[in-house]
Amino acid sequence: MTEQPTRIDLNALAEEHAAKAATSPHGRSAHLLLHDGVLRQTVIALRAGAVLDEHNAPVAASLQVLRGRVALTVEGRRQEAGPGELHSVPQERHGLLAHTDAVVLLTAVTA
Repeated sequence: MTEQPTRIDLNALAEEHAAKAATSPHGRSAHLLLHDGVLRQTVIALRAGAVLDEHNAPVAASLQVLRGRVALTVEGRRQEAGPGELHSVPQERHGLLAHTDAVVLLTAVTA
């Protein structure tokens, strides 16, 4: 028997987690929506001004901005990202800053 593909409504998840981030004391909300072997996809919502502190990079990763504006931060440098843009995540310690209320889709490959 073949497994049916999973259908995920990213717009609905973005709306749900943006609302959760708006009321969260830390200004963020995240949901792991796909975990398939080494592949992980996570929706992350951030209130304007919220930060994900610097952390180590996975083996490979990309960040797709679903709404809002964010900046990937790497050693004091910023890579700006807006709606509909897809960016590779650098292979060094990095963080994320939300310029506006934002929702991103993080795709990561872990070892």
